[in-house]
Amino acid sequence: MYGRKFNGRALGILFVALTSLCPFPVPASAEEFGGTEPGRWMLGFRAGFAPLTQQLSTNTATSIGPLVNFQGLYSLNTWFLVGMMLEWERHGVSVEGSDVDLGHQDTVSVLPTVEIRPVRLGRFTPYVNMSFGVNINSFGEDTAVRISPSNTFAWRLGWGTDYRLNERFALNVEWAYKRNDGHTTGTGGLNNDWNASSFGFLFGGKMLF
Repeated sequence: MYGRKFNGRALGILFVALTSLCPFPVPASAEEFGGTEPGRWMLGFRAGFAPLTQQLSTNTATSIGPLVNFQGLYSLNTWFLVGMMLEWERHGVSVEGSDVDLGHQDTVSVLPTVEIRPVRLGRFTPYVNMSFGVNINSFGEDTAVRISPSNTFAWRLGWGTDYRLNERFALNVEWAYKRNDGHTTGTGGLNNDWNASSFGFLFGGKMLF
């Protein structure tokens, strides 16, 4: 009887000692606060498409246009980044209900940007960014009607996520709204009804260093 008690007590002490030295692994949470590392640069190249949010002007129809975006951001801490975006889009413009092409509008947007990355979910890093800048608009005519759109104030709000492939590269998808509301001058005189605000859908990649 004594031997059995002794053996049981010895096994209990041995078990406690082993678990103290080699504790069972505790699963780490997949969620990490802060979606980046401080002092890192992030360069991005994305491409996609952009439909307008409304009719460009009375009696006009516009195509869903191509969209290209370059981005450079610097992380001030683990969740806040500042930098610059350069974005280009083009929309074909025609007379509504006909086959008459008026031409195409090009927009180059210069956008100082702030971005917030509050959390990392495994390999995924969701974020939101906001930009204020200028839309530089131009029009290439296919008819004798001359159209000169004004440059406008740009406000852009974007949501997206990165998927980290490794410490240097990530895939990216982003959706954004951009305000581009102005007027045109030309053969038809002044037209205050000219709004090229758009939704952008971007896909691409980013490099971190």
